[in-house]
Amino acid sequence: MGTLYLVATPIGNLEDMSPRGVRILREVALIAAEDTRQTRKLLSHFDIHTPLTSYFEHNKLTKLDAILETLKTGDVALVSDAGMPGINDPGYELVQAVLAAGHAITTIPGPSAPLAALVASGLPTKTFLYLGYLPRRTKERRAFLQELVKLPYTLIFLEAPHRLLASLRDLLDVLGNRPIAVAREMTKVHEEIWRGEIAGAHEHFSQNPPRGEFTLVVGGYTEPSVHRWSKEHVQIALKFGLKLGESPSALAKRLAEESGWNRKELYDLITGLKEK
Repeated sequence: MGTLYLVATPIGNLEDMSPRGVRILREVALIAAEDTRQTRKLLSHFDIHTPLTSYFEHNKLTKLDAILETLKTGDVALVSDAGMPGINDPGYELVQAVLAAGHAITTIPGPSAPLAALVASGLPTKTFLYLGYLPRRTKERRAFLQELVKLPYTLIFLEAPHRLLASLRDLLDVLGNRPIAVAREMTKVHEEIWRGEIAGAHEHFSQNPPRGEFTLVVGGYTEPSVHRWSKEHVQIALKFGLKLGESPSALAKRLAEESGWNRKELYDLITGLKEK
């Protein structure tokens, strides 16, 4: 019973290819590659002569049987154009099929653009959410971002250069002017990581036309910092609001956003004021 190896490949710098990855690519019976032309360049560089087959988005289901047949007698390696296979690249269906057939799966870890950008971003790394490419159309993109507004995690997206400015505008409009790191050409000669706030990123790339593939690392939602009012200040505001005819529910809701007091505390004070 063969093993499926998920082999990470360089995202821009060939020196990032691990010795173990090179050895596995030499030893397996077959390499399944997202783009055989790109992978041949990698194999040529490391003098690897293992048989190669294509495995990409539009043939990934039809290739399953052939790969499973090879696994009956030998090992197979899966690689993508760059980075870890299965992360925004084909691989999920193959992993499922291989597990169902009872074969072992081993990961050969290595380069990954989302993780490389995250750890260099200067933003919190304890909890993060990787979301792949943003939707292409403005309406769908804004609706997608709306679902993320209150999530406290650092957010990671991929984006193409010709959509970068539109996506930055939608990020600003929907999420607000949060901290962001915009990374391009990671590990390559012209690597760039722009750090600041979303509005500044939009201005920067408006003046410097985007080139290369981008990874966006965006700060998560944080509760607005509200200075808690004194009890005397709150009571004055409550009396004034009631005098103007505001309903207790509307008054408590409004002041909860302004005063740092929660609604229950405000309701209790309103009840006490009415009883006097």
